[in-house]
Amino acid sequence: MRFGLLGTGPWADRTHGPALVAHPDVELVGVWGRRAEAASAQAERLGTEAYSGVDALFAACDAVAIALPPDVQAPLAVRAAEAGCHLLLDKPLATTPEAARAVTHAADRAGVATVVFFTLHFSGTTANWMNSQAQKGGWRLGRADWLSPVFGGGDSPYTASPWRREKGALWDVGPHALSVLLPLLGTATEITAVPGGSGDTVHLVLRHESGGSSTCVLSHSVPPAAAGVTAEVRGPAGAAQLPDREEPPEEAFGVAIDALLAAVRSGVPHPCDAHFAATVTDLLHEAEAQLPTEDQQIQESPEAPGSP
Repeated sequence: MRFGLLGTGPWADRTHGPALVAHPDVELVGVWGRRAEAASAQAERLGTEAYSGVDALFAACDAVAIALPPDVQAPLAVRAAEAGCHLLLDKPLATTPEAARAVTHAADRAGVATVVFFTLHFSGTTANWMNSQAQKGGWRLGRADWLSPVFGGGDSPYTASPWRREKGALWDVGPHALSVLLPLLGTATEITAVPGGSGDTVHLVLRHESGGSSTCVLSHSVPPAAAGVTAEVRGPAGAAQLPDREEPPEEAFGVAIDALLAAVRSGVPHPCDAHFAATVTDLLHEAEAQLPTEDQQIQESPEAPGSP
């Protein structure tokens, strides 16, 4: 399958690009980026061509892999679908329900397959664990904590990302947490969000249609020594804890490519398709609406001018 790659940032450079080049059933036709010089440099590293026009790349491809900020990704995904390209997307799909639904509607109208790269669902160790727990069923309680030092003093290539700084951990790692909890406890019927008081830290509480409940703590603001990922579910079968992901991201992305190819050949949607990702966007958007804005936080701060 002929693929185009959209995006020239660290995620595209370290994960998407190498996985596409290494995949035996993929021809990487070209790359496109918002900065022409970055696209040219990446194309040289990957041994392919840089396209100056994104629509010309769509016309040359059967599918596109997108590694761009969500609010850039969504409208480009719509255009790619309308051009007949299958979509290998990143999380979050978008940051508004309207933009997410535009992608699902465009893909459905065009009859193209979609897969969204929720990393844990394409890493063997964690994917096998989730599949095993889903087969057991009956889970009543869940917890998923994603704590990283991206803004807490860690040496991360993503610290300078403008969209991560604007949207924080809620939108960056929140999709990972929800992608673990929703398949095991069922669709969330209610979500409550509370700011954590430290940087971008957010606490979530969810009720699920199964009658179960779950919680999340999401942060990019913890010190490196406090970072970590923990997820577990509890029910009649006991307690089960998510194992550490063992595979590097580029290997998991190769599995995501396989999943898109399988969805194209079979016509059967993958569980992590754009519709599932749109559900995640709906929940995160509802959570975000409950959090104080930056101006409100300044006004409520004890150090704010005029505070008692």
